[in-house]
Amino acid sequence: MGAVLAVIVVVGGWWVVRTHNRLVRLRNQTQASWAQIDVQLKRRHELIPNLVEGARGYAAHERGTFEAVTAARGAAVSSGLGAADRATAEDALTATLAKLFALGESYPELRADQHFSAVQAELRSAEDKIAYARQFYNSAVQSYHTALESFPGNVMAGLGGAHGRREYFQAAGVAQETVPVRFA
Repeated sequence: MGAVLAVIVVVGGWWVVRTHNRLVRLRNQTQASWAQIDVQLKRRHELIPNLVEGARGYAAHERGTFEAVTAARGAAVSSGLGAADRATAEDALTATLAKLFALGESYPELRADQHFSAVQAELRSAEDKIAYARQFYNSAVQSYHTALESFPGNVMAGLGGAHGRREYFQAAGVAQETVPVRFA
């Protein structure tokens, strides 16, 4: 009888430790993947002033566009934003960057400038990395939520109290709208 009780205690303890460690690993993965988004966004934020300065010399009268990009970058860089607010600020920055890229199309000499083209290519590469990092983060959040909501994770989460839900990084407003395609 004592041996059976000892086995039950050992298996129960193993189950508690294993479940807790799994939740901790998944929580840490969401935090690490959020940090990766942050790294990619900072890289993008560093490239934007170079792009604006490169375009400013060619299109000095487009001051409103430059100010909008600078203001959107400032809002996106501000710290302390949660995933939803950060996504909104980054989407606004993406929208203003699209206007800046359109300037490159309007000014052939700007489009031909090697520095502007190189920074623009780096920025596009950064955008691809950001999209991947967001996808990875959302996948990590989904795995974490699944573990929190399914047995035995829900029991451990209820007992431990240190495991809370994370926000998904979702596209807001403009990024969710369908882009019309017209063939001439």
